[in-house]
Amino acid sequence: MEKVVENTRYNGLPGLHIPFKLKGMSEAINRVVKAINNREKIVVYGCCDVDGITSTSLLILVLKYLNADVEYFIPDHVQDSHNLSFDAVKNHIKFLGTQLLITVGCGINSVEQVELCKQIGIDVIITDYHECREKVPDCIVVNPRQDSCKYPFKDLSGAGIVYKLCEAISMYYEMKCINKYLDLVMLGTISSDVPIVGENKIMVEEGICHLFSTNNYGIKALIKINKAVDINEATAYKLAFTVIPTINAVGRMDNAKIAVELFTTTDSDRAEQIAKYLNMEVRNKQIADFFRY
Repeated sequence: MEKVVENTRYNGLPGLHIPFKLKGMSEAINRVVKAINNREKIVVYGCCDVDGITSTSLLILVLKYLNADVEYFIPDHVQDSHNLSFDAVKNHIKFLGTQLLITVGCGINSVEQVELCKQIGIDVIITDYHECREKVPDCIVVNPRQDSCKYPFKDLSGAGIVYKLCEAISMYYEMKCINKYLDLVMLGTISSDVPIVGENKIMVEEGICHLFSTNNYGIKALIKINKAVDINEATAYKLAFTVIPTINAVGRMDNAKIAVELFTTTDSDRAEQIAKYLNMEVRNKQIADFFRY
Protein backbone atom coordinates (compact mmCIF):
# COMPACT_ATOMS: atom_id res chain seq x y z
CA MET A 1 0.00 0.00 0.00
CA GLU A 2 2.87 2.38 0.70
CA LYS A 3 4.02 1.98 -2.92
CA VAL A 4 0.51 2.77 -4.14
CA VAL A 5 0.46 6.02 -2.18
CA GLU A 6 3.92 7.07 -3.31
CA ASN A 7 3.72 6.09 -6.96
CA THR A 8 0.09 6.87 -7.80
CA ARG A 9 -0.70 10.33 -9.08
CA TYR A 10 -3.76 11.85 -7.45
CA ASN A 11 -6.22 12.89 -10.15
CA GLY A 12 -8.88 14.38 -7.90
CA LEU A 13 -10.59 17.70 -8.47
CA PRO A 14 -8.43 20.82 -8.06
CA GLY A 15 -8.62 21.96 -4.47
CA LEU A 16 -9.27 18.50 -3.02
CA HIS A 17 -6.64 16.82 -0.87
CA ILE A 18 -5.21 13.36 -1.42
CA PRO A 19 -7.28 10.92 0.68
CA PHE A 20 -4.22 9.28 2.21
CA LYS A 21 -3.59 12.45 4.22
CA LEU A 22 -6.45 11.28 6.44
CA LYS A 23 -5.21 9.44 9.49
CA GLY A 24 -6.12 5.75 9.26
CA MET A 25 -6.80 5.78 5.51
CA SER A 26 -3.86 3.54 4.55
CA GLU A 27 -4.88 0.98 7.17
CA ALA A 28 -8.51 1.21 6.03
CA ILE A 29 -7.60 0.55 2.39
CA ASN A 30 -5.37 -2.39 3.31
CA ARG A 31 -8.28 -3.98 5.19
CA VAL A 32 -10.87 -3.19 2.51
CA VAL A 33 -8.66 -4.57 -0.26
CA LYS A 34 -8.13 -7.77 1.73
CA ALA A 35 -11.89 -8.14 2.20
CA ILE A 36 -12.64 -7.53 -1.47
CA ASN A 37 -9.95 -9.84 -2.79
CA ASN A 38 -10.81 -12.66 -0.37
CA ARG A 39 -14.59 -12.26 -0.85
CA GLU A 40 -15.12 -11.60 2.85
CA LYS A 41 -18.57 -10.49 3.95
CA ILE A 42 -18.60 -6.69 4.26
CA VAL A 43 -21.47 -4.86 5.93
CA VAL A 44 -21.88 -1.09 5.58
CA TYR A 45 -23.52 0.44 8.67
CA GLY A 46 -25.27 3.73 7.95
CA CYS A 47 -27.61 6.27 9.53
CA CYS A 48 -31.22 6.96 8.61
CA ASP A 49 -30.70 10.52 7.40
CA VAL A 50 -29.89 11.80 3.92
CA ASP A 51 -26.15 12.02 4.62
CA GLY A 52 -26.19 8.44 5.90
CA ILE A 53 -28.36 7.20 3.03
CA THR A 54 -26.12 8.71 0.35
CA SER A 55 -22.95 7.59 2.15
CA THR A 56 -24.24 4.03 2.38
CA SER A 57 -25.35 4.06 -1.25
CA LEU A 58 -22.03 5.43 -2.48
CA LEU A 59 -19.94 2.81 -0.71
CA ILE A 60 -22.29 -0.01 -1.74
CA LEU A 61 -22.05 1.05 -5.40
CA VAL A 62 -18.25 1.19 -5.39
CA LEU A 63 -17.83 -2.12 -3.55
CA LYS A 64 -20.35 -3.88 -5.80
CA TYR A 65 -18.52 -2.53 -8.84
CA LEU A 66 -15.46 -4.34 -7.50
CA ASN A 67 -17.51 -7.53 -7.01
CA ALA A 68 -17.27 -7.38 -3.23
CA ASP A 69 -19.61 -9.46 -1.06
CA VAL A 70 -21.39 -6.51 0.55
CA GLU A 71 -24.66 -5.72 2.31
CA TYR A 72 -25.82 -2.77 4.39
CA PHE A 73 -27.58 -2.18 7.67
CA ILE A 74 -29.48 0.85 8.97
CA PRO A 75 -30.47 0.84 12.68
CA ASP A 76 -34.05 0.61 13.90
CA HIS A 77 -33.76 3.40 16.46
CA VAL A 78 -33.30 6.94 15.21
CA GLN A 79 -31.98 8.20 18.53
CA ASP A 80 -29.08 5.74 18.38
CA SER A 81 -28.28 6.33 14.73
CA HIS A 82 -24.86 7.90 15.37
CA ASN A 83 -23.72 5.00 17.54
CA LEU A 84 -23.45 1.33 16.75
CA SER A 85 -26.37 -0.62 18.19
CA PHE A 86 -25.51 -3.48 20.56
CA ASP A 87 -28.69 -5.24 19.52
CA ALA A 88 -27.89 -4.87 15.82
CA VAL A 89 -24.40 -6.30 16.27
CA LYS A 90 -25.56 -9.26 18.35
CA ASN A 91 -28.79 -10.11 16.56
CA HIS A 92 -28.31 -9.05 12.97
CA ILE A 93 -24.80 -8.16 11.82
CA LYS A 94 -23.27 -11.21 13.50
CA PHE A 95 -25.67 -13.58 11.75
CA LEU A 96 -24.93 -12.12 8.33
CA GLY A 97 -21.51 -13.72 8.67
CA THR A 98 -19.90 -10.29 8.76
CA GLN A 99 -16.11 -10.22 8.70
CA LEU A 100 -15.68 -6.49 8.12
CA LEU A 101 -18.06 -3.77 9.34
CA ILE A 102 -17.64 -0.28 7.86
CA THR A 103 -19.55 2.57 9.47
CA VAL A 104 -20.45 5.68 7.48
CA GLY A 105 -20.99 8.92 9.37
CA CYS A 106 -21.31 7.20 12.74
CA GLY A 107 -19.53 5.10 15.36
CA ILE A 108 -16.81 7.42 16.66
CA ASN A 109 -18.20 7.16 20.21
CA SER A 110 -19.04 3.44 20.08
CA VAL A 111 -16.11 2.14 22.13
CA GLU A 112 -17.95 -0.73 23.83
CA GLN A 113 -19.80 -1.72 20.66
CA VAL A 114 -16.50 -2.03 18.79
CA GLU A 115 -15.17 -4.23 21.59
CA LEU A 116 -18.20 -6.47 21.16
CA CYS A 117 -17.49 -6.74 17.43
CA LYS A 118 -13.91 -7.74 18.16
CA GLN A 119 -15.07 -10.41 20.61
CA ILE A 120 -17.23 -12.07 17.96
CA GLY A 121 -14.58 -11.84 15.24
CA ILE A 122 -15.72 -8.78 13.28
CA ASP A 123 -13.14 -6.19 12.20
CA VAL A 124 -14.39 -2.59 12.20
CA ILE A 125 -13.53 0.49 10.15
CA ILE A 126 -15.18 3.67 11.42
CA THR A 127 -15.64 6.57 9.03
CA ASP A 128 -17.22 9.47 10.87
CA TYR A 129 -17.18 13.26 11.09
CA HIS A 130 -18.58 13.78 14.61
CA GLU A 131 -16.44 14.86 17.53
CA CYS A 132 -15.01 12.09 19.71
CA ARG A 133 -16.39 12.60 23.23
CA GLU A 134 -14.09 10.19 25.02
CA LYS A 135 -11.43 7.77 23.77
CA VAL A 136 -11.31 6.62 20.17
CA PRO A 137 -12.57 3.05 19.62
CA ASP A 138 -9.86 0.40 19.26
CA CYS A 139 -10.16 -0.13 15.51
CA ILE A 140 -9.31 1.58 12.24
CA VAL A 141 -10.75 5.11 12.35
CA VAL A 142 -10.99 7.62 9.51
CA ASN A 143 -12.18 10.95 10.91
CA PRO A 144 -10.49 14.31 10.23
CA ARG A 145 -11.54 15.49 13.70
CA GLN A 146 -9.62 12.80 15.57
CA ASP A 147 -6.47 13.78 17.45
CA SER A 148 -3.24 13.91 15.40
CA CYS A 149 -5.08 13.76 12.08
CA LYS A 150 -3.28 16.28 9.87
CA TYR A 151 -5.87 16.37 7.11
CA PRO A 152 -6.17 20.06 6.15
CA PHE A 153 -9.98 20.22 5.94
CA LYS A 154 -11.88 19.22 9.08
CA ASP A 155 -15.49 19.88 8.05
CA LEU A 156 -16.23 17.01 5.68
CA SER A 157 -19.69 15.47 5.88
CA GLY A 158 -20.23 11.75 6.30
CA ALA A 159 -20.68 11.46 2.53
CA GLY A 160 -17.53 13.52 1.99
CA ILE A 161 -15.42 11.19 4.12
CA VAL A 162 -16.85 8.11 2.40
CA TYR A 163 -16.00 9.74 -0.92
CA LYS A 164 -12.39 10.13 0.24
CA LEU A 165 -12.41 6.42 1.15
CA CYS A 166 -13.78 5.61 -2.32
CA GLU A 167 -11.14 7.83 -3.92
CA ALA A 168 -8.46 5.83 -2.12
CA ILE A 169 -10.08 2.55 -3.23
CA SER A 170 -10.20 3.84 -6.81
CA MET A 171 -6.51 4.73 -6.66
CA TYR A 172 -5.64 1.20 -5.57
CA TYR A 173 -7.78 -0.52 -8.21
CA GLU A 174 -7.11 2.15 -10.88
CA MET A 175 -10.81 2.86 -11.27
CA LYS A 176 -11.80 5.62 -13.66
CA CYS A 177 -14.46 8.29 -13.21
CA ILE A 178 -14.87 8.06 -9.42
CA ASN A 179 -16.04 11.68 -9.73
CA LYS A 180 -19.34 10.48 -11.20
CA TYR A 181 -20.48 9.66 -7.65
CA LEU A 182 -20.23 13.31 -6.57
CA ASP A 183 -23.96 13.75 -7.23
CA LEU A 184 -24.60 11.49 -4.21
CA VAL A 185 -21.91 13.25 -2.18
CA MET A 186 -23.51 16.60 -3.00
CA LEU A 187 -26.94 15.45 -1.79
CA GLY A 188 -25.45 14.13 1.45
CA THR A 189 -23.33 17.20 2.10
CA ILE A 190 -26.02 19.85 1.60
CA SER A 191 -28.39 17.90 3.86
CA SER A 192 -25.79 17.69 6.63
CA ASP A 193 -24.88 20.37 9.16
CA VAL A 194 -21.42 21.05 7.73
CA PRO A 195 -20.47 24.45 6.25
CA ILE A 196 -20.44 24.60 2.44
CA VAL A 197 -16.89 25.91 2.23
CA GLY A 198 -13.53 24.48 1.18
CA GLU A 199 -13.70 20.90 -0.06
CA ASN A 200 -17.41 20.75 0.66
CA LYS A 201 -18.04 23.68 -1.69
CA ILE A 202 -15.95 22.08 -4.44
CA MET A 203 -17.75 18.74 -4.16
CA VAL A 204 -21.20 20.33 -3.97
CA GLU A 205 -20.60 22.49 -7.04
CA GLU A 206 -19.19 19.56 -9.02
CA GLY A 207 -22.01 17.32 -7.83
CA ILE A 208 -24.62 19.78 -9.07
CA CYS A 209 -22.87 19.79 -12.46
CA HIS A 210 -23.05 15.98 -12.52
CA LEU A 211 -26.83 16.11 -12.12
CA PHE A 212 -27.06 17.10 -15.79
CA SER A 213 -25.63 13.78 -16.95
CA THR A 214 -26.05 11.48 -13.94
CA ASN A 215 -26.19 7.75 -14.63
CA ASN A 216 -27.78 7.06 -11.24
CA TYR A 217 -31.29 5.78 -11.93
CA GLY A 218 -32.52 7.01 -8.54
CA ILE A 219 -31.39 10.57 -9.07
CA LYS A 220 -32.77 10.51 -12.62
CA ALA A 221 -36.14 9.40 -11.21
CA LEU A 222 -36.12 12.19 -8.60
CA ILE A 223 -35.35 14.76 -11.28
CA LYS A 224 -38.15 13.40 -13.47
CA ILE A 225 -40.93 13.31 -10.88
CA ASN A 226 -39.96 16.73 -9.56
CA LYS A 227 -40.08 18.09 -13.12
CA ALA A 228 -36.70 19.73 -12.63
CA VAL A 229 -35.87 21.66 -15.80
CA ASP A 230 -33.05 23.86 -14.58
CA ILE A 231 -30.38 21.97 -12.65
CA ASN A 232 -29.06 24.38 -10.03
CA GLU A 233 -28.53 24.73 -6.29
CA ALA A 234 -32.24 25.10 -5.62
CA THR A 235 -32.96 21.91 -7.57
CA ALA A 236 -30.26 20.07 -5.64
CA TYR A 237 -31.78 21.06 -2.30
CA LYS A 238 -35.25 20.03 -3.49
CA LEU A 239 -33.94 16.59 -4.47
CA ALA A 240 -32.15 16.17 -1.16
CA PHE A 241 -35.24 17.03 0.86
CA THR A 242 -37.37 14.68 -1.23
CA VAL A 243 -35.59 11.79 0.48
CA ILE A 244 -35.47 13.28 3.97
CA PRO A 245 -36.97 10.67 6.30
CA THR A 246 -40.54 11.27 7.38
CA ILE A 247 -42.71 11.51 10.44
CA ASN A 248 -41.93 8.70 12.89
CA ALA A 249 -39.11 6.35 13.76
CA VAL A 250 -40.53 3.31 12.00
CA GLY A 251 -41.38 5.26 8.86
CA ARG A 252 -38.01 6.92 8.98
CA MET A 253 -36.15 3.62 9.06
CA ASP A 254 -38.28 2.10 6.31
CA ASN A 255 -37.81 5.11 4.07
CA ALA A 256 -34.06 5.10 4.69
CA LYS A 257 -33.79 1.51 3.48
CA ILE A 258 -36.00 2.22 0.48
CA ALA A 259 -33.93 5.31 -0.35
CA VAL A 260 -30.73 3.23 -0.36
CA GLU A 261 -32.44 0.92 -2.84
CA LEU A 262 -33.42 3.99 -4.87
CA PHE A 263 -29.81 5.11 -5.22
CA THR A 264 -28.35 1.63 -5.83
CA THR A 265 -30.91 -0.03 -8.12
CA THR A 266 -30.04 -0.84 -11.72
CA ASP A 267 -33.74 -0.93 -12.68
CA SER A 268 -35.05 2.41 -13.95
CA ASP A 269 -38.69 1.39 -13.45
CA ARG A 270 -38.06 0.42 -9.83
CA ALA A 271 -36.22 3.70 -9.26
CA GLU A 272 -39.19 5.68 -10.53
CA GLN A 273 -41.58 3.67 -8.37
CA ILE A 274 -39.52 4.39 -5.24
CA ALA A 275 -39.09 8.06 -6.12
CA LYS A 276 -42.86 8.47 -6.48
CA TYR A 277 -43.39 6.78 -3.11
CA LEU A 278 -40.87 9.02 -1.33
CA ASN A 279 -42.34 12.10 -2.97
CA MET A 280 -45.78 11.07 -1.72
CA GLU A 281 -44.39 10.54 1.79
CA VAL A 282 -42.94 14.04 1.85
CA ARG A 283 -46.27 15.52 0.72
CA ASN A 284 -48.15 13.53 3.37
CA LYS A 285 -45.76 14.87 5.99
CA GLN A 286 -46.31 18.43 4.80
CA ILE A 287 -50.10 17.98 4.98
CA ALA A 288 -49.85 16.42 8.46
CA ASP A 289 -47.64 19.29 9.66
CA PHE A 290 -50.10 21.85 8.25
CA PHE A 291 -53.07 20.41 10.11
CA ARG A 292 -51.04 19.86 13.29
CA TYR A 293 -50.43 23.60 13.58
